[in-house]
Amino acid sequence: MEMQQLVAVAAVFVVAGTVKGVTGLGLPTVAIAGLSMVLPLAQAAALLVLPSLLTNVWQYLRCGVAWAVWRRTRGLCLGTAAGAWLSPLPEVASAGPWAQALTGGLLAFYGLAGLVGLRLPPPGRHDAWIGPAMGLATGALTVASGVFVMPSVPYLQSLGLNKDTLVGALGLTFTVCTLCLWISLGAGGVRTDALAASASMLLPALLGLGLGAFARQRLSEAAFKRGFQIAIGALGLAMVQRALASMGAA
Repeated sequence: MEMQQLVAVAAVFVVAGTVKGVTGLGLPTVAIAGLSMVLPLAQAAALLVLPSLLTNVWQYLRCGVAWAVWRRTRGLCLGTAAGAWLSPLPEVASAGPWAQALTGGLLAFYGLAGLVGLRLPPPGRHDAWIGPAMGLATGALTVASGVFVMPSVPYLQSLGLNKDTLVGALGLTFTVCTLCLWISLGAGGVRTDALAASASMLLPALLGLGLGAFARQRLSEAAFKRGFQIAIGALGLAMVQRALASMGAA
């Protein structure tokens, strides 16, 4: 990449990391939207490999209650791995854009529902089976659509976690989903030069993540929840728009 292009790409990762630092999600969607204006889509997707994975790991480890988050969400995480392995759905390479359109539509609806006060009820004593069941569905949709957020995000919100614990739980869940997706796509096929280019974007992504976390600390729980629902709805709409554009191009 030329210097001007490199600066633009790094700036996109700072912005995408900041969004993720505030809300706990959205780095791939924001980054792809920005990178697609300066790079071919395949090259943009390759740059996301390490920043996407390692910002999730960092987000989880930096939440301050990593062990408690694991204990609270291990049913979801183990269910996700099982769902990705046992999924009857076609994998993302052959599922087509319909899977992303469906997932994005559900996410947009959930974001809007949350803004008007509708949420999933707390699982309570049924969490022993609801958590793994949500994980099974999340794993299946992950390998079919490449999207990690349904139904894991609504489930995690139903647990009544505070903003920092929720962000940590999202980091752990998305880490598991990313690894499952890599395995389903054949991670061994990733080229060394592509990984090196992806590694070069770690610093801008982590810088943005830190800026976003700094901003999140200054938000009240109520403001965070509103912002989170808006981000969820916007993410869903962006996914639907991208899927429809893919269908139109095909």
